[in-house]
Amino acid sequence: MTNSPRGVMSMFSRTSSQASSRTASRTLFPPRGTLDADQHYSLDFHMHSTASDGALSPTELVALCAERGLSHMALTDHDTMDGVSEAAAAAREAGIELMPGCEISTRWRGIGIHVVALMPDGATGPLAEGLVRQRQARIERAEVIAERLEKVGLNDALAKARAQAGSERPLGRPDFARALVADGVVKDFADAFKRYLGSGKKGDVKAQWPEIGEAVGWIVDAGGVAVVAHPLRYALTRRKRGQLLDTFVEAGGQAVELVNGQQNADTTRDLARQLVERGLYASLGSDFHFPGSHAAPGSMSVVPRTGAPPIWQHPRLRLLTS
Repeated sequence: MTNSPRGVMSMFSRTSSQASSRTASRTLFPPRGTLDADQHYSLDFHMHSTASDGALSPTELVALCAERGLSHMALTDHDTMDGVSEAAAAAREAGIELMPGCEISTRWRGIGIHVVALMPDGATGPLAEGLVRQRQARIERAEVIAERLEKVGLNDALAKARAQAGSERPLGRPDFARALVADGVVKDFADAFKRYLGSGKKGDVKAQWPEIGEAVGWIVDAGGVAVVAHPLRYALTRRKRGQLLDTFVEAGGQAVELVNGQQNADTTRDLARQLVERGLYASLGSDFHFPGSHAAPGSMSVVPRTGAPPIWQHPRLRLLTS
């Protein structure tokens, strides 16, 4: 089945209105047919702007979403909601519904896990306080990364990463990756992560992040919905992924990104079963950072048939289908 951007949303809206009469064994996502490498949806709940490590300003990102036919979007910059006000103004002008959000860096058993916070009321109370701490943690983390990368040949690493960032926001690994490329230490962005910045490498610093349960508490206490971001990227066995989800649920987590960008269809269906077993909502997002990458707003793999309810049916987010 092919779908127009607006058509997808109307089908989802119909499933929302019928949700009370459905049983857990019946699908809440309509069937999508076969895997399509450029499947396009009218909604995307995981994207980044220049408020963190994205290439487009919040206004530019909204304009791109409008160009691609999106009707609903979430801005989920890393450990900050600084770009939300600008994005909200642009979204009102473009006729797009914007969900305020952010992507919080956490730890679970020593592994770096990202949690998307969808915040209909914005960053209040515990989350606002937590993001202040996350900002400081990012500053301290950048200093450690810089020190480590200087030992492998990136002289004056902090200043060079700052030049790549082009602003005073806290630095992230992509800024250091671009600095490594510009200095000729690595051949390209992917090589920078493969050799120095990817999971378990010298520049992968996680010590400053809170435990996942603490971050989930910030989100839930502030009236938001906590979503495990890209669970298939953590190189976990199915058993360990289930244990992660169990810890997440115990902490009050409510949803998981069932689809994040492009992924294997069989693995997605298996992940969907894990969500249904735990009563978790299913979200989806492209994890868009910059034009020309493998991700684009609203572009991601097919959503499988599943009994996991879509994220916009969550009581705190029902405004998405109003």
